[in-house]
Amino acid sequence: MHIRPATDSDASRWNAFVNLCEGGNFYQRFEWRAINGGSLGHRTHFLLAERGDEIVGVFPLVHVKSLVFGHVLSSMPFVNFGGPAAVDDATEAALVRAACDYADHMRCDYLEIRATKPLGDLPTNTDKVSMTVPLVPDPDQMMAGFTQKHRHNIRRALKNGLEVRAGGAELLDDFYALMSLSWKELGTPLYRRDYFADVVSRFGSDARIFVAYHEGKPIATAFNGYHGGTAEGMWAGVDPAFHQLQPNYVLYWEMIKDSCLRGCSAFHLGRSTKDSGSVQFKEKWLAQAKQLYWNYHLVRAKELPGLNPRNPKYAFAIRTWRKLPMSVLRVIGPPLARVIP
Repeated sequence: MHIRPATDSDASRWNAFVNLCEGGNFYQRFEWRAINGGSLGHRTHFLLAERGDEIVGVFPLVHVKSLVFGHVLSSMPFVNFGGPAAVDDATEAALVRAACDYADHMRCDYLEIRATKPLGDLPTNTDKVSMTVPLVPDPDQMMAGFTQKHRHNIRRALKNGLEVRAGGAELLDDFYALMSLSWKELGTPLYRRDYFADVVSRFGSDARIFVAYHEGKPIATAFNGYHGGTAEGMWAGVDPAFHQLQPNYVLYWEMIKDSCLRGCSAFHLGRSTKDSGSVQFKEKWLAQAKQLYWNYHLVRAKELPGLNPRNPKYAFAIRTWRKLPMSVLRVIGPPLARVIP
């Protein structure tokens, strides 16, 4: 077996392998190489394992370097998870060893592998779960499976005169405006609009934006990817001024219906922190928590990183961010967001 860096000429073979590999996921697709390298300006190290002319494993890695947040090799930053895909355990272990060697050679602070399982004997953080809704082809059957209270909440929200539109690049402006408002409220920097535009452009029909409108005004939004019969919830936001209309009930219901009709068998509602309000909301949609494993290989770092909003050391920064005017956030937000893995 030979492991080497992938090149652009490997794109179609790489994606064909991810499509067929058991456990292959949306965030391992080759399109992310150009997105992270182009829109965000990061070095990428997409590793390809071959036996003869046959691909037997892939491993997307992105090199994120920052004076504030450290020097990290990650799979995959900025999205829900990543990790290696391989035909067998031996190939997977070889890819992980190669990634550790890369991190050692670059003298990173640490290698972070966001995966759906533990990898070897690497130390892990298990704070995150993927909330997954099993789908059936008939949306009415999905609705019947919800609790009576949840069905009532959906129907009550539907009476608020909300309209949901689904599409692509034509909804980017409304999506980005809502994300800017929502992430300001969270105290979180947002990527440039060009980043999301690049995702839409490169994934085509496998990327879809949903926007909920009230009297023509966009008030809630979500951005999904599609791969192997699974809908992947990647980003979402709501205008805090319209929480009382409960637009997320309408938005999530329309996305679930759409995924059922597309023939999806599962909907990942994005990753969540255990015991959070996000988990409780997603459980109402029959979402089941599946453990995620952040695997680490420490190089210069002495302990596992704590890059999450619950870390008390970031509390002051979050409070300050919420108070800054949008005109300032549009300037300083994207350069910060691109280096927070």
